[in-house]
Amino acid sequence: MSGRAESGGRWAMTPLAGILCALVLAAAAPARGEEAPQNFVLYGAPKPVPDLGFEDGLGKALRLADFRGRVVVLNLWATWCLPCRKDMPTLDRLQAQLGGSAFEVVAVSVDRGGMKVVDPFLRDIGIAHLAKYLDPSGEVSGQVGAFGLPTTLLIDPRGRELGRLVGPAEWARADMVDFLRKMIARKPAS
Repeated sequence: MSGRAESGGRWAMTPLAGILCALVLAAAAPARGEEAPQNFVLYGAPKPVPDLGFEDGLGKALRLADFRGRVVVLNLWATWCLPCRKDMPTLDRLQAQLGGSAFEVVAVSVDRGGMKVVDPFLRDIGIAHLAKYLDPSGEVSGQVGAFGLPTTLLIDPRGRELGRLVGPAEWARADMVDFLRKMIARKPAS
């Protein structure tokens, strides 16, 4: 059965189809009245995130919990990922604009080649403000349910996922920066 009924040669939506459309649109709307830019999906309630383990550029073990107290843009990327090549410079500019005690871009490479492939890649594309992070275990992507690269999670100061964006984005664009400033300024939901 179609969601439309023919009326005088024109298609008209049935009441049931209209209600279903309204419910789908309401479910797709950004949570708490906030406008999420680009392809960002903001959840209605924060979701737990495992305490992910990765390394810094010198091989020091880190955990996602080391960033508690800050809003974190957790980006998973790789040197072989063509969209990541476009994504990383905009993340670098975002870190330059907003990075500090309340906000951090944590861009974690999932490259199996380690820093010997990551370092030249970052130099080649002119990254100056992002710290180097690597997932040598190859487990982080699976732990957060990332099925493609780049995948970016927005993490609140309590370490919970507020939403995510799959694919590249213009992270330093004004609408994204304004959105993230609002996320930094607000108090985390209980």
